[in-house]
Amino acid sequence: MASVRAHPVLERYFKGHKAAITSVDFSPNGKHLATASWDTFLMLWNLKPHARAYRYVGHKDVVTSVQFSPHGNLLASASRDRTVRLWISDKKGKSSEFKAHTAPVRSVDFSGDGQFLVTASEDKSIKVWNMYHQRFMYSLYRHTHWVHCAKFSPDARIIVSCSEDKTIKIWDTTSKQCVNNFSDSVGFANFVDFNPNGTCIASAGSDHTVKIWDIRVNKLLQHYQVHSRGVNCLSFHPSGNYLITASSDGTLKILDLLEGRPLYTLQGHMGPVFTVSFSKGGELFTSGGADAQILLWKSNFGEMLCKDPNKKNLKRLHFESSPHLLDIYPRSPHTHEGKNETVEINPKLEVIDLQISSPPVVDVLSFDSTTTMDSKGRVLPDKGEDICGYFLNPSLIPECSSATVKKKTEDVSDLPSESQRSIPLAVTDALEHIMEQLSVLTQTVSILEQRLTLTEDKLKDCLENQQKLFNVIQHRS
Repeated sequence: MASVRAHPVLERYFKGHKAAITSVDFSPNGKHLATASWDTFLMLWNLKPHARAYRYVGHKDVVTSVQFSPHGNLLASASRDRTVRLWISDKKGKSSEFKAHTAPVRSVDFSGDGQFLVTASEDKSIKVWNMYHQRFMYSLYRHTHWVHCAKFSPDARIIVSCSEDKTIKIWDTTSKQCVNNFSDSVGFANFVDFNPNGTCIASAGSDHTVKIWDIRVNKLLQHYQVHSRGVNCLSFHPSGNYLITASSDGTLKILDLLEGRPLYTLQGHMGPVFTVSFSKGGELFTSGGADAQILLWKSNFGEMLCKDPNKKNLKRLHFESSPHLLDIYPRSPHTHEGKNETVEINPKLEVIDLQISSPPVVDVLSFDSTTTMDSKGRVLPDKGEDICGYFLNPSLIPECSSATVKKKTEDVSDLPSESQRSIPLAVTDALEHIMEQLSVLTQTVSILEQRLTLTEDKLKDCLENQQKLFNVIQHRS
């Protein structure tokens, strides 16, 4: 099998953000790429060479998550400014702002039909929104610490979430109750997601591990220890046969879930890798990290997908057997060490000019409508123009009026050439390097703040227990 497998190949760089990349997502048609960054901006990239890129200006702090709607006509973004924004993904960039969380929002995720959005926040809550009416629906409260991520299952019947309280929780969207709980005594999950058929979840752990759970039998299926630092993000290939992971050790790993082993180690980024995502068809994947660059890769898995694993293992598909991914060996939990023979790919050693295209960038200043909730969870009147019609009708996009949007165009092609710059190139490179290092330092400080909060919570619990013990002793005496 391995003899016919083509290696992943780095296709191109996208460079336009000024700080670490936090989130990436492909449009459903595979023609565009959305990225979020610590520089407070979203960017919408056209995968055609030299096509314009759009920088969406609106958030006031780090943008932590971005995702296309299933129709591709809408972008959702989350930010440390405590808001969620919904953007029409065109050159006008009209947006609607949701204010409901009381702390930074860490993730956004659309349901498969585009009707709902789930958001996760450091206020320890998960909130679900109706997209067509732009209305808050309900909150889920059971986590006791910051919630890093929340995702819908493919059929939107359940939600999975992960938190710094070291638990992964499964929620029923009908009863709005937590129906299952996976806990870990070592680390917490930074990211969690469903496999394409919704039977399993995978978690990216701060303890350097990747774990795959079968939610039908509540069982740990696979446990990979292939990274040397925390795992920040992961993405399933649409076939469900492969998983790609991004880690603070600066590498991406591609795991073969059917064979239960790592296949490739990709070393394209300088510094931690924070996000990774497959395209909807699986022929491409993209990654972003502390180096403020987005890498676009060609997966080259086509040769492997012609074989149907269900047909190959048809004799194992029967009612009495315990389910496992696609019912393919191994069934029981296995620890996969990083000592397996994997192919290491460092594109910077093979490709001379990766930054051949710096596309023209257009700044789009958001013209907002705002959805704000009061203290009782009621949605206050919207002062801006209602854009709910865009949520389910992509054909409305070309008709939106440019009179409601402020734009500032900043084409790279209009910038002075290297010889015309007043600032020497060496100084510019040095400043960019300093900004990259500051981004890494900011990330480190954020992690230290998280640890301090956790320590304070534990100290508070100890003091409360000590007071209770003192009261009991005093009462007995």
